[in-house]
This record gives sequence, structure tokens and C-alpha cells, in this order.
Amino acid sequence: MKKRLFIASMLVAFTGFATMPGTVFAADKDGPPDKITKWTFQPAFDSSDAGWGRGLIPWVKAVEEATQGTVIIRVEPAGALTSGAEAFGAAAAGMTDGYAGWATVYGGEMPEGMLAYGLAMGANGPEQAWDAMWGDPKYRIGDLVQEAAHERGLHWIGWTDQGPNSMFTTFPIKKLEDLKGKKMRAGGPQAIFHAAMGGAPVSMDAGDIYTAIKLGTIDGTYWDTGGIADMHFPEVIKYASMPGWNPAQHQETFVNLEKWNELTDWQRKQIEGIFKKMYFETSKMHMDAVDSSIKALKDAGGEVIVMPEEEVQRMREKAMTDVWPKVAEQSKRNAKGVELWKQYFKDHQ
Repeated sequence: MKKRLFIASMLVAFTGFATMPGTVFAADKDGPPDKITKWTFQPAFDSSDAGWGRGLIPWVKAVEEATQGTVIIRVEPAGALTSGAEAFGAAAAGMTDGYAGWATVYGGEMPEGMLAYGLAMGANGPEQAWDAMWGDPKYRIGDLVQEAAHERGLHWIGWTDQGPNSMFTTFPIKKLEDLKGKKMRAGGPQAIFHAAMGGAPVSMDAGDIYTAIKLGTIDGTYWDTGGIADMHFPEVIKYASMPGWNPAQHQETFVNLEKWNELTDWQRKQIEGIFKKMYFETSKMHMDAVDSSIKALKDAGGEVIVMPEEEVQRMREKAMTDVWPKVAEQSKRNAKGVELWKQYFKDHQ
């Protein structure tokens, strides 16, 4: 009898670690290990990006504190070890230990990342996003992203809402038809949205946007609102349109799955335990930056146009009919995630 109980308890110990928020761990009595694990992360951005100081770095510090210094993370800027565009694949291949960015930079190698990034005219803020992705067991859209990450040799361990991703332009936007024919810097889901609204999306590196707007090469850009001051966009744009095409743009953090599995149960439990806490803490940091960026725009003589609710609803309906299906068609999990989001909005009207 004692032998059977011992074997059963060992099976629980080996299989009881968390793979996503909400997972229950087996009883763990060993505490912090003697060995220190050192990871090297390279995100898809450098230290000038809002995601550095208000997303990734606070999460890194929280991990090191939660694991009592037994997990130490060195963060290198994009380009230090590999290009920003290759950073996701580098982490999956084990060339680096982890990555942070936007849906594998808008889908790319893992289409399900677009569910984590946020849908056009989707969640209106961090509370609603968390509820649909992780909080309410009826939806748990985050599980789809985690499954896709595991298939690619990664584990999703960090998330932050960077606030609204909006349209920053040299022309006013008061209704969706105002975007027709306008040349806007837009990538991935932004480009899908802009094209659906009748605009002409333009692909270009972030470092070229300021000059392109100043010279009139493009009419504006899609960008996270909290980051426009960092990019000095208030110097060359005249208008910001709210609530934006994506009211809750997200950034994700992944670790190489083999590296994750090398940790002890206790270390994994500690890191999973800060997922929700750091999501809301860093999301607030981004929202504070949104207020500062809006002030910088107004101080520079710019105008914030808040679209009326009926126009927001028109834009949401068009996004759901013209944009969401393009996200859904990229994978079976995306299709399921989009249907869950539709159900979520239906249930919360």
C-alpha cells in the first residue's frame, strides 16, 4: 500500500507543473534550488521602445525577485544577437532563451500570436482582455496561444496591455471613410485593418516613420499611443484618433520550452504566479504613458479626436466582418479564437 502511494505521489510531482495561468501545481516542498539559472533574452525591439521599460524589464525584475535570485535574465536589445525580425525564431530554436514582441511581430511564424496581440476593435482594456483570454473558463482563448507556442518549442510566460494602438495622422479622422485612400505605415493586422477601411498600407521600418511623415511620403502611422512621445511623432503629426483601431494592443513574452522545463517545479510555480500580477502592473504603466503622450501631442499643438460611439460601433462591425475573418483563416486555432471572441462580445453586450 505504501509503495503504491509513493508511486502515485511521484507521478503527481513530475506532472504537476503549470503550463498556463490558473494551472494548479503539485505540492512543492523543496523551495529555491541551489543552482542559479541564467537566461539571455532578446526582444524584437531595443531600449527606446515602450515595451522595454514598461513591459519586459519590470517583468524580468519580478521573475528574479519571485525566484529569489535563482533565475537571472540578461536582456539584449534587438540587433545585439539577431535581428528583431528573427528574434522569435531564435528563441524557438534555442539560440536565445527568450523573446518579447507583438504576436511574433504580427503573426509571422505563429499566427495564433495575433490572438494574444489583440483583434481590431476587440477588447476595450486589460480587464476585458484578461477575462476573455484567461479569466473566464468559458473562453480561455489564451490556451490556444499556449498550445501553439508549445508546438514551436516556446512557453508563454508574460503579457502586457500597451494601451490603444491608434491612428496618428496629418489629416483628421472622424469617420471610417476618412481613411479611404490614405497612405499609412501599417504592419500585419494593422495593414489588414487599414486595407479593409479603404486605405493604402505602407510597410517600413520604425526608424523611417518620422521622416516619411515629415516629407509627406505617408499620411500617418498606426502606433501604440503610449509610445508616440518616445518616437517624437507629436512633432510631425496633427491628429490622434481615439479609441484607436485596437483599443488594447498587447505584447507577449516567451521562453524556450526546453529551458522552461529545465527549471524546478518551484521555480516554474513562482514565475507562473506573477503572470497576472505583472500583466496588470505593467498595463497600468503603459496607460500612464498614454496620458503623457496625449499631453505631449496637445502641447505640440496637436488635436485628439474622440470618435462618437455610433462611429466606433460602425468600425467594430466592419472589423468583425472584414478583418476578423482574415485572422481566422490563418489557422484552426485562430478560427476558434475568433469565434470565442464573438461569443464573448455577444455575452457581454
